[in-house]
Amino acid sequence: MDASLLTVQPAAPEPIYRQIVEQLRRLIAGGQLVAGELLPSVREVAGFHAINPMTVSRAYSLAESEGLLERLRGKGMAVAAMRRSGQSESQRLALLEPQLAALVRHAGELELPAEAVLNRLGRLMRSRG
Repeated sequence: MDASLLTVQPAAPEPIYRQIVEQLRRLIAGGQLVAGELLPSVREVAGFHAINPMTVSRAYSLAESEGLLERLRGKGMAVAAMRRSGQSESQRLALLEPQLAALVRHAGELELPAEAVLNRLGRLMRSRG
């Protein structure tokens, strides 16, 4: 994994360490990160994103305590071996629920019709390639 795979938004209301953990959770659930794959070092992630190394360390520790990551002596952090291979589509969709709820709330505040929001979302999904 490369540090650029993570996206950090310093101005977002969610703390940076939680942003990192949530992204790791989604990348693992989506199969983009597989069991045993090494993560970039704390220093590498902190340097790439210009954030405090303690923030990255906190994120990695939280992900480890949740069973997402495991510490490999002399190698760093790696994606933990999961008991089951992958998660179902409904389980992966459940990880998006908070963001979808926020999107619905924001669209309502902007008085945007659902069809327009869904069309824009569809275009973004198709262009993510």
